Amino acid sequence: MSTQMNEPVPRPGILDIAAYVPGKEHAPGVARVYKLSSNETPLGPSPKAIEAFRNAAGQLERYPDGQAVELREAIAATYGLNAANILCGNGSDELLGLLCHTYLGAGDEAIITEHGFLVYRIQTLAAGATPVTVKEKDAHVDVDAILAAVTPKTKMVFIANPGNPTGTYVPVTDIRRLQASLPGHVMLVLDAAYAEYVKRNDYEAGIELVSNSRNVVMTRTFSKVHGLAALRIGWIYAPAAIIDAMNRIRGPFNMNAPAIAAGAAAIRDQAFMAGAVAYNGEWIDKLTAAFEGLGLKVTPSVTNFVLIHFPDIDGKRAAEADEFLTRRGFILRAVRAYGFPNSLRMSVGPEEANIGVIEALREFLA
Repeated sequence: MSTQMNEPVPRPGILDIAAYVPGKEHAPGVARVYKLSSNETPLGPSPKAIEAFRNAAGQLERYPDGQAVELREAIAATYGLNAANILCGNGSDELLGLLCHTYLGAGDEAIITEHGFLVYRIQTLAAGATPVTVKEKDAHVDVDAILAAVTPKTKMVFIANPGNPTGTYVPVTDIRRLQASLPGHVMLVLDAAYAEYVKRNDYEAGIELVSNSRNVVMTRTFSKVHGLAALRIGWIYAPAAIIDAMNRIRGPFNMNAPAIAAGAAAIRDQAFMAGAVAYNGEWIDKLTAAFEGLGLKVTPSVTNFVLIHFPDIDGKRAAEADEFLTRRGFILRAVRAYGFPNSLRMSVGPEEANIGVIEALREFLA
């Protein structure tokens, strides 16, 4: 006799996925809170993006442009790309999900690195595929370890470059070596969410490699340097065949009109972005030097955040530091889920917040 279920049941594997948990935002009982847990820019968005957003508010009854032409063309003009090779989405998270659902399935494997963005694992599992995690070397992606993990089942390789929460990067020579060594049917996904902040001669976000390959894609975001995290804007640069395949399952209106307008205005305002990058570069150096001066280890960062490692001493570990800072209104990000049980990640914040964290940690460690 068959047993009839009395409620819908998710397909096998879904309830085994650990949901993504964002950084905390609140410090109960504290009057002034500085949220330094989500790598948001302290300078906010370009005034031109705000103006474009407000102007779009007058036509909220209309469906947005399903092709996001204005935004795609603004991105293409900024980077010298063909707009036909650009797809925009509701944050780069949506685009990563679309990639997985388009190219992965049961029996496939996707390689992720030890400290990689948790969404890679979530979306791989959601597509029914198997994530394969490879070790990193001192918080740096190990290309040789990735290549050693490739099997006939491998269909995708995810690399956050720069990495989050590590703040480290993979030099372009290693990225090119990886791509050249991968089978042609394996897609290399370069997540360059923090690319605008990197000022290293041996770094490339991935544009040239995508342009000259058939199995490489690059994702980018407006949530960091452009200050538009609330609007959820991401884009992918990929070969035409990959864009075509993703468009076949993409929602017809996956971006809202104010986001399209604000994003286009933001990326055209290169002077504002340059100011944000300069501010960040100044404070990354100051924070790193200050924390090291307190006796803490800091992983060298090319991004807008620093990964701070605490001593394995009772009362001085990351969990105690997190509690101490939260009580003073400074919210950092615990990164246990990323493989760093005794570390905190701190976004570069406004000057008063940066100074406040330094002084608070000085007190904590005394």
